[in-house]
Order: sequence, then structure tokens, then C-alpha cells
Amino acid sequence: MSLNEFKDVLISSKKYWLIYLVLIIVLGLSTVSYRTIAHPTYEINTLLIVAILGILCIVYYFMHNSDKELYKVAFVIILCFGICASFIVPICDVSDETEHLARAELTSRGIIIPHWTGDELGVDRSYEIPSTNKPIVYNKGAGFVSIEALNDITISLGRTVFTTPYDTLKIDHTPTVLVSAFEQNPFYGYLPQAIGMIIAKLLDLNVIWMLWLGRIFNLICYAGLISLAIKKTPILKMPILAVSCIPISIYQAASLSIDSMIIGLAILAIAYFLYMYKAKENSLGVKQVVIFSALCLILGLCKLPYLAFIFFLLLIPYDNFEKGKKIIPYMLLCIAIVGIIGVIWSRYSEPALMHSWRARLRYINPTGQMNYIMSHPAFIGKFFGQIFTYNLAKILYGTFNFFGAAQRSHYSDSYHLIVATLLLFLAVMLLAYPKREKFNKKTRIGTLFIVLIIYVGTCAIQLLTWASVGQLNLGLSARYFVPLFALFPVIGTFKIKRLERFKDSIDKYAMVFIIAFMAVMILSFATKYY
Repeated sequence: MSLNEFKDVLISSKKYWLIYLVLIIVLGLSTVSYRTIAHPTYEINTLLIVAILGILCIVYYFMHNSDKELYKVAFVIILCFGICASFIVPICDVSDETEHLARAELTSRGIIIPHWTGDELGVDRSYEIPSTNKPIVYNKGAGFVSIEALNDITISLGRTVFTTPYDTLKIDHTPTVLVSAFEQNPFYGYLPQAIGMIIAKLLDLNVIWMLWLGRIFNLICYAGLISLAIKKTPILKMPILAVSCIPISIYQAASLSIDSMIIGLAILAIAYFLYMYKAKENSLGVKQVVIFSALCLILGLCKLPYLAFIFFLLLIPYDNFEKGKKIIPYMLLCIAIVGIIGVIWSRYSEPALMHSWRARLRYINPTGQMNYIMSHPAFIGKFFGQIFTYNLAKILYGTFNFFGAAQRSHYSDSYHLIVATLLLFLAVMLLAYPKREKFNKKTRIGTLFIVLIIYVGTCAIQLLTWASVGQLNLGLSARYFVPLFALFPVIGTFKIKRLERFKDSIDKYAMVFIIAFMAVMILSFATKYY
């Protein structure tokens, strides 16, 4: 595109990027504190960066303003703001990122199944590295054999590169033992992060680049999965993009967390289901059933409740298949295979979960919890009552609320204005989107059933593996359920007459809000940590 053409698009989209600027300024101001006002330089610079970046993304969208090219826009905007998040989020500040860091490093050395050992490794050393005043102590006892570089990273937990001297250390390959490494997770969930770490090692970069490149390659994988999903689905492209780009999604995608892979694979599975659902009659075969089943399996092994996605096979109109109802035995076979593998995997992952710091939490006792439930039937009602009231509200609020290691507390930020605006936007995109699609009653009820299986199943797992015996401290997070939001338009929508007049331009306004929320997320990190 020539410079003149760029200017024309910039001018023609002026209304939309002006709305964007107003949004990020108003919402960004709600994150400001007294400390920020006293020293606003970093925040002002961040505002300028996201303002320019957002305008360029909006212009890029108008250059590719069609459903056929929306996947390109998805890839670009996720990368632009995700890379910003990769650098600006403090060291290992994302929930459980130190443990994800350990597993990614093991994967980078070709260790597919981590080996938990109780053997002691190395000897204690208490001298200090010159110029850093950092004491070195080799970990001893049970754990996973990794490298000392990870201790050099995690010692700065919750800090930025401006407040720690350890980020400039070279990568230390000295063996050491780490307590936890997410042994129960499949290795492929850490391949992108591992590639980034391999590059950092090969180039002999400073140790901080193991974290940064790991985050960036994880982000690239997520952007690729979402882009592929947007390209594959014939309908609901913008609502799916909106869910994929909510701040909690980008926050996880720009980290070392396997949640990035889970969300990306789940969104892709939903897109593939919609593709099969809207396919022409007699256009699908066994191949599509196998592909979807494989996708559900690799997703479910990352997070077991999502194995329930396999039941979407039963919601696809049989007329879409070449063999009609004769495809049912193949579907049932795939469902059985996925279910059996899932059960086998759960038998492995449950004891592996105990090879971590969680095993030291004396209040966690799955057997004791089950005995308590059996002897207190009323507790089940209390459990359901809480997960559909308090926990559900907490999850919705968690769409723009982040773990902060520096503050030593979970989801402690109060961004009421941003959360209210974000939830209103999601309600419009998911429940009142003017470009509605028709789904039969069987599909709507079946989808609701699948959503409930995953939601209740996840809560039940948390009850057994996290909560105290007889208590409901479930430790739920919005990141566990992000993909389920994308299914709301399938379950059902309602019509708002005032929105109908925006039917032709709704996607343009939606893109402005999607980009604005990602930009405000970056601003919130700037005001919180810098």
C-alpha cells in the first residue's frame, strides 16, 4: 500500500480511532493512583505507545475489512499487544508462572516426561557472586532436575527489570533441583515456550530472555491458533475474536502458562464445530470426525473437563455427512476412544499432581474431602449454590483482574469501571449480537449441557484438589472458563431493536473496543508496576 492510500484509510477511519483514543484515556485514568500522578513519565510514554499502536491496528483492520481477511487482523492485534504484555508484566508475575517456567525449561532439553526424584543433588554454597551480592544455594531434596538459571529468574519474582540486578546474569546451566514442574501436564503444551528458551540458550543471551522469548513464542502459538479458528469458522467470527482478545486471555497468552494453549485449542475446537455444523449437506466424512476428535483429545489432556467437547459431534446435523446417520457408529467410537484415553490420563495425572508444592499443603486431602461429602449430603447443595452465585460473579469480574506476585495476593486489583464496560461489551457481542445465527433446539440445549459439564466438572476438581476439607475455597479463575464464553451465542441470543440499526457497522465498533481493552490492560500494568 502506498503512503497516499494509507492516508486515505487513516482519514476514512478517523471516527473510529478517535473513539478508541477517548476510550483508552477515560478507562486508563481509572487505573491511576497517587503514586502514578507523582511520577507519570512511564505511564505517559506507555499511553503514547498504545495510542499509536491502536490507531495502526484500526487502520490495518480497515485495510482488511472483510470476514475473509479478519484472521489476518486477529493475528496482528494479538501479537502487537501481546508482545507489549510479554515485556511489561513483571518477572514470573502470572499465576504459577515459576512452575510453568520449570516445565518449559525441561521441555527445551527434550525431557518429555519429567522425572521426579528424591535424591539430593549438589552441595550447598553460601558465597556470593561478585557484583550481584546474590547468594547461591543449591536446592536439595525431592523435585525435578533443572538448571540454576531458573533460580536466577525466580529470585526476582514479581519485580520488573528495573528493580532487580539478576536479569543481566548469563544463563547458568549448573544442575539444581526444583520443587515443582507441572509433571501432570502434557509436553506439547510447553513446546512454544521451549523453542523460545532454546533460542535464548543458543544465542547465549542474558537469563531474562529465557522468560521473554518463552512468553513471546507462546504468544505466537496462541495468535496462530486463534487466527486459524477465525479463518475456519464460517460464522460468529467477531464474537469469537472478542472472547479470544479479552484481557485475561491475552494476559495468559503472553506468559509461559499452558492456559494459552488450552484457550487457543478450545477456541479452535469451537470454530471447527461451527464449520461442521454449517457445512453443506453430504460434504463431511469420517476424516472431519477424526480431526475434531483428535483436537478434543489434545485439548482435554491439557485440561480434563474439556474432553466434554467431544460431545459436540452428536450435535452436528447428520445430513451434513456423506453417510448420513451411518456416521453415528464412527462418532460413538471416537467418543469412546477419547473417553478411555482421558480416564487413563487422569490416573497418571492425579498422583503426578502431588509431586509439587501442593503436596505440602496439609489442608488438601482428596480422600478426606470425599469422606466429608459422603457424610454431609447438604454440603453438595451448598457447593452448587456457591458456584452459581459467588464463584460465578468472581469469574465474570476476573475478565479484567490479574494475579500480582508483587502484591502477594490473588486478583486484588479493583478496576470497576473497566470491568463494567468490558462485561457490557461482552454481553452485546455474545448475547445480543445483531448478526445472529440460527441453531436448532437440540444444539442449544446440548451446548448448554456441555458448558455445564465443563464448569461443574472444573469446580468439582478444584473442590477435591485445592479446597480445604469441608470448605469451599475453590481457587477458581476466569482463565479456566474463557472458551465457554464463545459458546453463549450458540446457546441463545436476544434481539435489541436499537442495536439493529448498527448491524452494518457493529463489527467496526467491536474492533475498536477489542483493541481498546487490550490497550487499557497494558496501561493498567504501567500504572500498577512502574
